[in-house]
Amino acid sequence: MAPYEAFDADVEVHGRTILAVADDALSRFSDAYRETAFDALATNGIDDPSPDEWYPQQAWLGAFEVIAAELEPHILDRLGEQIPDVAEWPTGVQSVEAGLRAIDDAYQRNHRGGDIGSYDFEAVGERTGELTCENPYPCEFDRGLIRAVARRYAPVESFVVVEERGDRCRRDGDDACVYTVSW
Repeated sequence: MAPYEAFDADVEVHGRTILAVADDALSRFSDAYRETAFDALATNGIDDPSPDEWYPQQAWLGAFEVIAAELEPHILDRLGEQIPDVAEWPTGVQSVEAGLRAIDDAYQRNHRGGDIGSYDFEAVGERTGELTCENPYPCEFDRGLIRAVARRYAPVESFVVVEERGDRCRRDGDDACVYTVSW
């Protein structure tokens, strides 16, 4: 699968997630970015999203693709970084490992119907782990999300590094990307 292609046509995204990204996260950059996001949503059939409704993931992914094309792909990395601040997030998280595991919990809460994919974390060292992102979101978005979560829960003296392993990547048609995270 390629990024921007839902695994299942029945998958939906909660409107609060769409608004958190399109309204809250992008408005942190500029009103023009926010407008681009809402235009992209409308182009993909999501007019005036409500926080209480569910919308087709494919339409949401189409909006991501437009945002990447019009605002440059790096903006998706920055959007991913904003997710822990603007999305509904699990409570009680106290460590990097728990934070990286919580990404899947947050993802499952905000998507429904069919095969939505997953985020699977595995510790591979004292301050190192691997996160397999098996979902249709672009690599840049996931990389920013992973970095933000690791930074949020890492000790102050830590330097967080997120590296794409390269042996599995959605850009190459795989269903997943694997990232090594060190802190």
